[in-house]
Amino acid sequence: MAKTTRSLPQSLRHYLVNPLALGYLGIVLGVCLWVAADAFFASSSGDASFAGVWAILATAPTSLLVPFEGPVALIGIPIGAIVQAFALGAMYRYVTERRAHGTANGVSSA
Repeated sequence: MAKTTRSLPQSLRHYLVNPLALGYLGIVLGVCLWVAADAFFASSSGDASFAGVWAILATAPTSLLVPFEGPVALIGIPIGAIVQAFALGAMYRYVTERRAHGTANGVSSA
C-alpha cells in the first residue's frame, strides 16, 4: 500500500483531532484559565502567587526549551502545549491504527 502524503494542515489536523490530544489541550486550557483567574484576584489583594508555575509545568518539558526571558517567555506555554498534543496525537494514532490493522489481518494482540 502506498503512503499518502499530507499537507502540513492535514497532518496537524490528523494528529491533533483525537481524544487524547484534545483532552490534553483541554487540561492545559483549564490550568491557564485558573492561572489567569488567580492572577486577577491576587493582583487586587496585593498577594503574590506561584499559580503561573502550574501553566509552565503542565506544558513542560517543551515550554522550558523556549530561550526567552520575562513576559515573552510565556510564548513557551502554547508552543509546548501544541508540540506535546501533537506527540500525544501521533502516539494515539499509531496505537489505534496498529490495532485496527492487526485485527483486519486476523492477528490478535491478546
